[in-house]
Amino acid sequence: MVQNSQQSIRNIAILAHVDAGKTTLSERILFASGEVRRPGKVEEGLATMDYMPEEKERGITIESGVAHFEWKNTWFNFIDTPGHVDFGAEVDMALTAVEGAVLVVSAASGVETQTVAAFKKLREAGVRTILFINKLDNPDYSLDEALINVEEVLGVRPVLMTIPEYQDGKMSGVLDVLSKSRLIHSDGGQEEVDGSAGSERSGKSSAEGLLDKYYAEAVESASNFDDEILELAMEGKTVAPKILLRGLKKLAQSDDYALCYAGSAMAGFGVRSLLTALSFFLPEVPRFSENELGQVIRLRHFKGVGEISLFRAHCHMERKEWPAGFEFSRLKANLLLPVEEIRAGDIYAVRTPMETELGQVILKDGTASGSTNSPTLRDHYQPLLQTRVECLSMDDYPHVERSLATLSRMDPSFRVQHDEDGGFWYLHTVGEVQLDVLLARLKREFGCEVQAGAPEVRWQERLSQAVGPVENSFQLGPHKISIKLSASPIEAGVVENAAELPQNHDIRLTAEFLENAPREILAGVRSALLETAEIGVLGKGPLVGIRFEVLEFSWTEGALPPMIKKCCADAVNKLIKPADVTAYEPIMELSLECPVNFAGVITGDIQSRDGKVKEIGGDGRTHFLKADIPLQKIFGYATNVRSISKGTALYSLKLLGYRKANG
Repeated sequence: MVQNSQQSIRNIAILAHVDAGKTTLSERILFASGEVRRPGKVEEGLATMDYMPEEKERGITIESGVAHFEWKNTWFNFIDTPGHVDFGAEVDMALTAVEGAVLVVSAASGVETQTVAAFKKLREAGVRTILFINKLDNPDYSLDEALINVEEVLGVRPVLMTIPEYQDGKMSGVLDVLSKSRLIHSDGGQEEVDGSAGSERSGKSSAEGLLDKYYAEAVESASNFDDEILELAMEGKTVAPKILLRGLKKLAQSDDYALCYAGSAMAGFGVRSLLTALSFFLPEVPRFSENELGQVIRLRHFKGVGEISLFRAHCHMERKEWPAGFEFSRLKANLLLPVEEIRAGDIYAVRTPMETELGQVILKDGTASGSTNSPTLRDHYQPLLQTRVECLSMDDYPHVERSLATLSRMDPSFRVQHDEDGGFWYLHTVGEVQLDVLLARLKREFGCEVQAGAPEVRWQERLSQAVGPVENSFQLGPHKISIKLSASPIEAGVVENAAELPQNHDIRLTAEFLENAPREILAGVRSALLETAEIGVLGKGPLVGIRFEVLEFSWTEGALPPMIKKCCADAVNKLIKPADVTAYEPIMELSLECPVNFAGVITGDIQSRDGKVKEIGGDGRTHFLKADIPLQKIFGYATNVRSISKGTALYSLKLLGYRKANG
């Protein structure tokens, strides 16, 4: 598909809980728009957007796939984001570059934990959101219950814009409220307007009644935002679709309402109306600074190609004007398609002669103005697992070191801790799935052969009392470094639980040191103390909520950064003993639903893992519960719960906080 330079541009993301049908909907959108000849199926490993081997194997989205399509003279860049909690960083990165989003809600299970989390992310990012109620090809699933669930859990009033129709127990089409038309399948499987809808046929009157009902509800909702619609409604006059559309555009900007489309991605119903909504209700791309080329929104690595940056252009520029060494392409899943120009607001893949960073703004002359988003995003995540990784051959050590550093730059939720004395690394990950995928990518994309230990829970360590001061020196040849250091816990005031305790570090330097020390010495001391705190004292996790105070620091000219690091690390080890530290373990909130006949055995299993059930519910067929459970007791839970529920239980986990360890 060749882009028309006169087309408007919209960037959209699609979000959902795992197994809500998000990637299937993505495939149907590409099919409905004519971008692909037939929609790929996730269960067959043929989804266009899930191109990684790990995605095909697991049937989940891991990396935010990018594709593009055209609809109603609008060029869409389409980002399919992961639904699994381990890959939340992919969602956050995608939301920095989009004007709108589709939030998929499964009619089978309603609003779930990750649905709520995704909706919260969208609200915080200010991304305009359209809801799609999926899986309504099963007539046993209730649209009305799903809408009530949306209103109760998400706190928005859904305005229904498509209504499923059924014939002989199967979905046969949808009714489009705004156009007051029926959409059915053509012989080729595409949705099209039913040309016989105007003739007498069975069910016509009930369809018209439904359309009139929901059109009136849409008018009522839109009247809160448009005076003309309110006036016409109060006078009992007809509100034309064009006028209603204007009111719905205003409604779409509200936090109290949500436009809602219903259908089935698997059956291919409701997708065309959703596409039209995306062209109607999303805002235009923002204006950018005149001297900016664009911003790095994601980093990728392709075998045989190397590193590329996913890049949102901030200007229009033809190839002949591109900075030297820059090469732009379209990124369609894992395919790179060269382009001859870039347009403001559009998304491209770019190879550059320099190393880029997440959030970095690149100027038109090819230089970087700085990294703005990366620190904020990285600090947002708390890795909960740590896994020791070693080289199988020491000859591979430099290559593994570089590869791990690249993967860490690509994923702000993944961190690497290097143990120089032991010659190994600790990989800090959000969860087990993320760890498995990273190890697979390390081998497949980078050709690294490593040996990984069993993942361990990453606790938090906290100083229980003020300690020090102590003095420490380190000398290498003629160079000597000395430090006098003390530490204390950061005061938190009165808190009700450990989750409210300070998570940060505070490093205080004397005025004399700040005034006399060169910038590289100051940075070296700060970095060394932070790295030492990240390792911790007990080996269970990072030392958090601590204030270091550098009382004295001296150095000789020519002292190298590794010397500063060694001196500071030894000082901390001398200063803080295991008896001075208290460990806190991560506690997870488990949300689970299963058929009622498995409720007893599942509840018993949770309690055997020291879990505390705090909420239960259900409708007589499905049992729902929430429980607090230590992370270390839930390793391998996916396999166990699948076994005892015969594969019928669905669950999700999120970090609730940290609890002081017993003993």
